[in-house]
Amino acid sequence: MSRERLMSVLVAPHVTEKTSLMLQDRNQYAFRVRRDATRGEVRQAVELMFAVKVARVNVVNEPGKTRKFGRTSGRTQDWKKAYVRLAEGQSIDYEAASKA
Repeated sequence: MSRERLMSVLVAPHVTEKTSLMLQDRNQYAFRVRRDATRGEVRQAVELMFAVKVARVNVVNEPGKTRKFGRTSGRTQDWKKAYVRLAEGQSIDYEAASKA
């Protein structure tokens, strides 16, 4: 897997109330990822970008929502979300990672 591809797999951290609780209870982080990303690519990307050991990756395809745009109705884009559980004792510091 090329380094450039792995650097583009993670789109953004997905921070909600649910993911905050998952972080506290299970040491599990959520990321928005490319729609063509696989579990293996997500694992390698997280390990490369944050220098942590990944224990497990779950991937979910999120369907777009129906929205009204003026008089016409349309859909927002489908997207993919990855739940990443880190090994015991590992953590991700988003602020330190963004400065590096």
